[in-house]
Amino acid sequence: MSKASHTKKTTAGNLRLVPGLGLVDLGRSGLSQTLAGKVEVELGKFAERMHEGLLSASIGIGMEVLGEILEADVTRVAGPKGKHDPNRTARRHGTEPSKLPLGGRIVTVDKPRVRSADNAKEITLESWEALSSTELLNRHALVSMLTGVSTRTYMDVLEPVGADAQRAASSISRSAVSRRFIAGTKERLEHFRSRPLGERHWLVVYIDGFGFGEETLVGALGIDDEGNKMPLSVIHGTTENKTVCKKLLDDLEDRGLEPSSGILFVVDGGKAIFHAVTDKWGDVALIQRCREHKRRNVIDLMPKSDHAWVNLELNRAWGTQDADEAERALRTLASKIERTHPDAASSLREGLTHTVTINRLGITGALARTLATTNPMESTVDIVKVHARNVKRWRKGDMRLRWAAAGMLAAEAQYRRVKGFGQLPKLKTSLAAAIIRNDEQAKAS
Repeated sequence: MSKASHTKKTTAGNLRLVPGLGLVDLGRSGLSQTLAGKVEVELGKFAERMHEGLLSASIGIGMEVLGEILEADVTRVAGPKGKHDPNRTARRHGTEPSKLPLGGRIVTVDKPRVRSADNAKEITLESWEALSSTELLNRHALVSMLTGVSTRTYMDVLEPVGADAQRAASSISRSAVSRRFIAGTKERLEHFRSRPLGERHWLVVYIDGFGFGEETLVGALGIDDEGNKMPLSVIHGTTENKTVCKKLLDDLEDRGLEPSSGILFVVDGGKAIFHAVTDKWGDVALIQRCREHKRRNVIDLMPKSDHAWVNLELNRAWGTQDADEAERALRTLASKIERTHPDAASSLREGLTHTVTINRLGITGALARTLATTNPMESTVDIVKVHARNVKRWRKGDMRLRWAAAGMLAAEAQYRRVKGFGQLPKLKTSLAAAIIRNDEQAKAS
């Protein structure tokens, strides 16, 4: 065999049809030349569009790739173009202008159509269904609004998509953005308040009320036995009353929250939450009153000149590991201030025993600091309020709930494992023992 004929045979044996590249010589030199040519062409297109901006140039190339994806899907369904197939089940049917989410807005593109071979029905392209979903569009509006973008300035934060696509863009009016945001937050609210809770062992539940848009919401945050935090629910009420709090607890129970094996409820100083928890679960629910709320309630009834030494006494008492000794120290402090500030003394005595529950459970160190206050819940509320800072007008209905749920889910993405999680097995054991002890005392009485 001659050298020339050998070369020809080798070359022919390496030819392959590659999508997007055509007939390619897969020999080392042939493939390199083909790919180099393809890259050069695409870089040339990219460079031509660079004057419109980096993202615009990238999207311009991406639109061409989109066309190739759709054409490949049409070929998969209807067969190669221009080749008759008597057994085909579908046929090409031209194109039609259709809407597609891109860069936070809707753009118009030519969508290929495919119909059944007997022309009885339209056949949906799987690639188009995936690309035309409005979920990402709603998410773009949701994230933008939660990070402080208003409907008035939404256009300013949209990425450029090129002059042609910009002219065909829609769904960027204030009303369209608002509708998408409402749709996105409604979806998040439904998801947030329906997540099952029975799949995890909850050890701690924080419950706290907070003002939001001149009205009151009550939220709950849980910690499981691995130290992971998760916002559990939120409910809207004109005030933080017992009925509202009970509805929140009923919702948590319906979704699987089970306190019979031991849950520590960390609550603020409000009586409504305290009574709702104790009325619903009795001695099964162990309650830790927020020490910071208690501290503020006491010192706010005293002159600033007394704040320093009272704070020192409170810290010393709560820092005592023995719960009975801690409780005695707090009652002694109440007696000290009663003569000059009786209201402050009364405030300290109210719910005093529930401020040392973690002492009684034997929890110390970082975990004790985590459980001593409702700060984890308050930090979540702070994030919610930051996200809603640009809202100027609160409407009736579920608007506050939607914003709160979206903000709490955004906060969840920032959570870390609780400090002191190494003591959680001890907390779990102590909670179970405390419930048994309370049950025995109830039977004895």
